[in-house]
Amino acid sequence: MAKHAPDMVVDKKDQLEQIEGICLPEELIHAVFDLKGQGTGFIGLTNKRIIFYDREFAKKAKAIVSLPYSRVVTVGSEDKGGFIFRKGFMVSDKLYVGVSGQEVKEFEFRGGDKAHQAHDIIMTYVLD
Repeated sequence: MAKHAPDMVVDKKDQLEQIEGICLPEELIHAVFDLKGQGTGFIGLTNKRIIFYDREFAKKAKAIVSLPYSRVVTVGSEDKGGFIFRKGFMVSDKLYVGVSGQEVKEFEFRGGDKAHQAHDIIMTYVLD
């Protein structure tokens, strides 16, 4: 069973359970965030990958998708016409993840603070 980081953040328990169900025994879950928007329902961040529920996977199916950090080439935040950061938090609640060989994935969080947390977790492993 997957392990939980001591400072793990979880928005909804049922989403955590779905992430736990597909994690490998040595994976460490850092966060599971509920998302807004039509395409994605939630995102899980482990020490090995980004896991997200995609309601429009391959334009036809619902799927839980795994994205290894080794495939991430860019991470960005939407600029809403001003500074991206304010008092240590992203102003935008949208995070963009560029994947080698694929289109950019867009994740809309329920607040800029959660987008900022996700950004920091992702960058920890992308820059490692």
